[in-house]
Amino acid sequence: MFEFIILFLIISGFIIGFGAVNVIDMHGFLARKSNYWTLATTRTHKVTKPMIWLGISLVLIGGIFLYKDLFLIIHLSLVSVLIMNGLFLSFVVSPFLLKREREGTESEILPSKIQNKIFISFIFSDLGWWASVVLLVLFLV
Repeated sequence: MFEFIILFLIISGFIIGFGAVNVIDMHGFLARKSNYWTLATTRTHKVTKPMIWLGISLVLIGGIFLYKDLFLIIHLSLVSVLIMNGLFLSFVVSPFLLKREREGTESEILPSKIQNKIFISFIFSDLGWWASVVLLVLFLV
């Protein structure tokens, strides 16, 4: 029963966190050249940000109890990348978006400098989440 709960935590974390990442990534991709999608992304990130943190937390906790030895080291490394990426998004990108919202410029396309940083963050995020899924599958087989 304990193993079921742990596996449920990890899979729930993937569904909630990685699902939210995919939603905000798609919004961000569409927002690169669209005022409409820039506004939508600014609004959507307020919902996806806590969901991503919840997902990371569930994956982290579940993995700590599930994995052993090398799998645990890899798991903690991957989650560390996700956490560092999340900190950048939560404490750099999110305040930037909220400031623009307060100023009434939330629908203006983001400057290329921040778009480039967000794109790099997107790569780390997707690689980290997908690698975590692969790690779980490798562990289970």
